[in-house]
Amino acid sequence: MPSERDRLAGRRAALEARARVRRAVRDWFEDQGFLEVETPARVPAPGQEPHLDAIAAGAGSGPGDHRWLATSPEYHMKRLCAAGYQRIVQIGKAFRGGERGPHHQSEFAIIEWYRAGAPLETLARDCEQLLREAARAAGRDPAALGLAEAFERTTVRALLLRHAGIELRGDESAPELRAKAIAARAFAGAPPPEDAAWDDVFFQVFLDRVEPQLGRGRPTLVFDWPAPLGALARRHPDDPRLVERFELYAGGLELANAFGELTDAGEQRARFIAESGLRAARGKAVYPLDENLLAALPLMPPTAGIALGFDRLVMLVLGATDIREVVAFADDEV
Repeated sequence: MPSERDRLAGRRAALEARARVRRAVRDWFEDQGFLEVETPARVPAPGQEPHLDAIAAGAGSGPGDHRWLATSPEYHMKRLCAAGYQRIVQIGKAFRGGERGPHHQSEFAIIEWYRAGAPLETLARDCEQLLREAARAAGRDPAALGLAEAFERTTVRALLLRHAGIELRGDESAPELRAKAIAARAFAGAPPPEDAAWDDVFFQVFLDRVEPQLGRGRPTLVFDWPAPLGALARRHPDDPRLVERFELYAGGLELANAFGELTDAGEQRARFIAESGLRAARGKAVYPLDENLLAALPLMPPTAGIALGFDRLVMLVLGATDIREVVAFADDEV
């Protein structure tokens, strides 16, 4: 087993490339007129998503004021958007409990940016340019990585039909979606329990049949997600069963998640409460609602926002298969 000195020495080339990629990313955003910001790492209201778990971070400034490490800088960056900041970016850390694997760490680096008045397609073009810049900074030819041409653009419905044989509406009940998947033989293994939640049924099919097909040859942008899977996204103007959202896949990695941001505070509150109920039903911690965010949303202009995993971006351009190859210290090496 190599010593720590040897292990760290062996990562030097990757860490030098990582530093070049970070500089290139910063330069690109500066050229685009973005303001780089920093938001709190310890927050009183972390993300509510049922599949994410926040890490406790001790007491805040007074009695009953508990803090968690931020699962994303999203809430505070939206408050900046509501205050009139039109183009902002943050390159920093986010934290999620229980995340471990070749593509995951509980502490990871993220690039998050927002464009007021922009459609999701603008963020898609941002991703195309950023990935090319990152490849060049790492000393790689974008064409050799499949990044030179426009990325593939498709939808969740098209993918479910093509790879799983399921015609998805987006407003099916969980039992109906499960029955469709069973009829299409879309589960690679045993189907989920009869009382499984909608998102659990969907993701079992998506992870079994769809995700392994994405981002091969050239990156794939997957648009138009079902409404139950976009708790912070606004409804699609042409179909309220969908939300304005895309995910980016490249080289076998899920790289980015983008929303046309929801600014209706009443609807956002209802979605937060529904997510809290799901968390409680699954025996998970229930976090406070972010009242400061809810107060700010009515002041926020139409905005598109996106989070892109920086560690995974470095993995992509270096051809790494494990996140440990591109960070100085993995979770179990701290």
